[in-house]
Amino acid sequence: MARNRKLGKTVDQRLAMLRTQTTDLILNGKITTTEARAKEVKAIADSLISLAVKEKDNFEEVEVKVVRAKLDSKGNKVTEIAKSKNGKEFLKVVKEEVTEKRQKDMPSRLNARRKIMTKINKVKDSDGKNIDLPAKLFNEIAPKYQDRVGGYTRIVKLGKRRGDSAEIVLLELV
Repeated sequence: MARNRKLGKTVDQRLAMLRTQTTDLILNGKITTTEARAKEVKAIADSLISLAVKEKDNFEEVEVKVVRAKLDSKGNKVTEIAKSKNGKEFLKVVKEEVTEKRQKDMPSRLNARRKIMTKINKVKDSDGKNIDLPAKLFNEIAPKYQDRVGGYTRIVKLGKRRGDSAEIVLLELV
């Protein structure tokens, strides 16, 4: 007997669809889909959120030395003229060393982060920069649900779809 619904798709299509819908739910807070799909996504999302709630405070602050390009007031890299061994001149980027405080995950939180990353897709914002969804789960969503035991998502029925009379629902974070 199957562990989950097949949803009329092959295995790879089904897993990709569930991963995409789970990503959208975490990113936007709610999605509209069919009832069967929502029940599958609900199970995945609830497990990810409970994992994030369990591991949200399991890190340590570490000071790290970072060498990076020095930037001017406009955000451009600062360059200087340097000479090579054979006497030719070239532009060299000026580097600066900065000490930053960063969060270092403990082993169990790192494992949880990797488990979360297997269940969701990588997402970019409108500027093309990556959005760190595991960090959003740990830093924004998990503190909101730290006092809850379960039931992090809610399914609200919206009615039937016009074309095939499939039950349409709204799946949202509580």
